[in-house]
Amino acid sequence: MRKLINVFFVAAGLMFTANVASAQQKIAHLDSEAIFAVMPEAKTASATLETLQKQKQAEIEKMRSEYTVKYEAAVAKNKTLSEANKETVGKELQAMGVELQDMEKRIGEASQKAQQDIATKQGELLAPLNAKFQTAVKAVAREKGLAYVFDSSAQNGANNLLAWEGGDDVTALVKAKLGISASAVAAPKK
Repeated sequence: MRKLINVFFVAAGLMFTANVASAQQKIAHLDSEAIFAVMPEAKTASATLETLQKQKQAEIEKMRSEYTVKYEAAVAKNKTLSEANKETVGKELQAMGVELQDMEKRIGEASQKAQQDIATKQGELLAPLNAKFQTAVKAVAREKGLAYVFDSSAQNGANNLLAWEGGDDVTALVKAKLGISASAVAAPKK
């Protein structure tokens, strides 16, 4: 019985020590949107993605305008339909219809491929940025003895931080760790 009581007190002491240790953990927050907005690499990546998106959009618009021209030609051909040329024009219209369906399919596939290409490029460009950002955040956390660093921006869409009182805002420290000057101003949020 005495051993059981000793075990109980040792366990209670360990739990008390663990609670005190966890209560002393430091928590901080940062605004990742503000950091990414002033990162030169993020600006370059954003410009590259915009250029790629415009290029893909232009290719699809070209395909759509070709489709429109062929569609209008089919409509004009349909107006020439009469009893005398019904068989010949009917075959031509049928061939035009098949060609238009094929073009619709190619436009859909091109749109889907463009979205995939843009997503792939976005992953290629942003992966090193995210890794650099994470490395800087971890370095600041280690230097400041922080157990947790929350992102106060809603960039990820899954922000679990609803409110905070106090805590350290380490946004400026992470910017400094990334080599971004304090005078760098972010673009206004839309």
